[in-house]
Amino acid sequence: MNKTKIEWCDYTWNPVTGCKHGCPYCYAARISKRFTGDFDPKFHTKRLPEPQKIKKPSKIFVVSMGDLFGEWVPDEWIKRVFEACSRAPWHTYLFLTKNPKRYVSLRDNNMLPLNLNAYFGATADNKNSLYAARDAFYEIDETTNDTFYSIEPLLEEMTSEMQFDYDKGQPFDWCKWVIVGAQTGPGAVKPNPEWVQSIIDQCREVRVPVFLKDNLSWPKKIQEWPQGVE
Repeated sequence: MNKTKIEWCDYTWNPVTGCKHGCPYCYAARISKRFTGDFDPKFHTKRLPEPQKIKKPSKIFVVSMGDLFGEWVPDEWIKRVFEACSRAPWHTYLFLTKNPKRYVSLRDNNMLPLNLNAYFGATADNKNSLYAARDAFYEIDETTNDTFYSIEPLLEEMTSEMQFDYDKGQPFDWCKWVIVGAQTGPGAVKPNPEWVQSIIDQCREVRVPVFLKDNLSWPKKIQEWPQGVE
């Protein structure tokens, strides 16, 4: 368990590390390969009790150095991480994945925890991934309303003119929080300010809190928290 400079959480906790998505901008892969030589998925069972050692209620980002819900991760790993969270229920747990459809399969197998103080997030860097997340959140809405998008890095405009589904609505109808950030690392390019403003406007329209990361260098600090995460 590590204190973190990530603005929207207090600690990062990595009982599982590694990923196979292969995103070219991944900071976790750069760090892991630098120190260990690979980014292969690993389960660190000795780290499971760590949340219990932090007595002050905190916001914990679960698996910042991998993807807990990647297709390659066994159900048993996920189950044991959820169980570890349940043994320290005073914390707020923030999960994040590029594979949000795994939430649906976990729900269908009665593995998505109902009583956990948690937010289930999906990373979306373009319109296609945002709609994939919208579809997953639509499916699990009756199970949990505590969902969020992490639009980082923002690589293209997420306009209100995107494909509309009369049953599912627009993506921002199906979340409780939106985090927006810029690409970082070698060769990083800042997103167009109009793209950021468009997301802010769409969230305002449906009364969804927005959190803009400092790496956007936005002229006005916007760090709005959903109820239960403050």
